[in-house]
Amino acid sequence: MHKIINNLDHIKKKIANYHKAKIIAVSKTFPTENILPLLDYGHKDFGENKIQEAIKKWPKLKDRYNDIKLHMIGKLQTNKVKYLFPHFDYVHSLDSTKLAEKISKEEIKNKKKLKIFIQVNLAKEENKNGVSINDLSNLYEQSVKEFNLNIIGLMCIPPNNLPVSNFFKELKDLNSKFNLIELSMGMSQDYLEAANAGATYLRIGSGIFGSRI
Repeated sequence: MHKIINNLDHIKKKIANYHKAKIIAVSKTFPTENILPLLDYGHKDFGENKIQEAIKKWPKLKDRYNDIKLHMIGKLQTNKVKYLFPHFDYVHSLDSTKLAEKISKEEIKNKKKLKIFIQVNLAKEENKNGVSINDLSNLYEQSVKEFNLNIIGLMCIPPNNLPVSNFFKELKDLNSKFNLIELSMGMSQDYLEAANAGATYLRIGSGIFGSRI
């Protein structure tokens, strides 16, 4: 069996008791030949963080394989929103009303609704994207009521140098406050802690594909 499939199965076994947790195979920077084994194996959820790379890679693959769900997990600039359509199904990085308004306009134009996570900057890190906790309520209310977006959950990337469990718990509590169901948190190094905290989407790249060159 292909090493990439072995890696995926290994992760699936480790999270087997967490029935709500789904795996997004983060295929950013990896070529098509690394993705094909997973597609042939039946895996459906994939993540990219750069639109330009994704629109070169995925249109032919989505034509060939049914039911692929493509997740935009990276920073999304307003001038790139139009390129989400028709390729992407999920956005994990909504962090401003300006971006929410642009997505709303493009959804109307393209007659397609995206499933969207609001990214929260829990630790107020200057080098990370995400809305602050103080501004979260306002962004959520505007996104839903003014821009009619389908907000399904919250997303976070915890600091590298601090224990992640407290941040995962905080995001889950915020998610519950807004009665949201989905929770995008956890990557290759901390997916078990995220699954234990209630994550429904785990964003795993190197843990499946191996190290990026």
